[in-house]
Amino acid sequence: MGCFPLFIELEGRPCLVAGGGKVALRKVKKLLPFGPRVTVVAPEVCPDLATVPGVRFVRRRVRPADLRGQTLVIAATDNTEMNRRIAAVCRARRIPVNVVDDPRAGSFLFPALAQSGPLTVGISTGGASPDAAVYVKRRVEAALPGAEFGPILTWLAACRGPVKAALGRESIRAALLARLFDACMEKGRPLTDGEFAALLDQAKQEEITHV
Repeated sequence: MGCFPLFIELEGRPCLVAGGGKVALRKVKKLLPFGPRVTVVAPEVCPDLATVPGVRFVRRRVRPADLRGQTLVIAATDNTEMNRRIAAVCRARRIPVNVVDDPRAGSFLFPALAQSGPLTVGISTGGASPDAAVYVKRRVEAALPGAEFGPILTWLAACRGPVKAALGRESIRAALLARLFDACMEKGRPLTDGEFAALLDQAKQEEITHV
């Protein structure tokens, strides 16, 4: 049975990576774009990881106290037994933990990620084949919209507040948001203020008509 996909908010939240090697580096690079406060705990840190900005380093072995209050933990040391002990403590404290060399010991899997601005697609085979996940990731990346899609999504997110404030009926709001998306995709860009205002006025008239 596959794993349930779950997207978690990490902006400003503490995350710990145990280990300082190349695997830990890859995990840190996956986490950082989502804005967490990352701490790496390891006696030694590889040069590439040591130069990553925005990471706090603790140069020693991980201790149980280090895990307290973490949003999630990555056990990426080169010691299998250490990784399992970290996982056991995290499980007992209900802290999500990923174990890089023993997925079954952890409580979540790191997906392969395909991204385009705010759009994130996670791919997992449930640990069956990381190579297969990478293969699917490449196919998904090739199918993603172009560079204009990120600004469109950012603009649509900014529209949600004004739309909710202007329209009382949920069905009218939903129809307008769908119309805004379609218009952006047709034009290949976010709408201008005038274009947005015109569609909003149209939705307001529809709401009056439906009352």
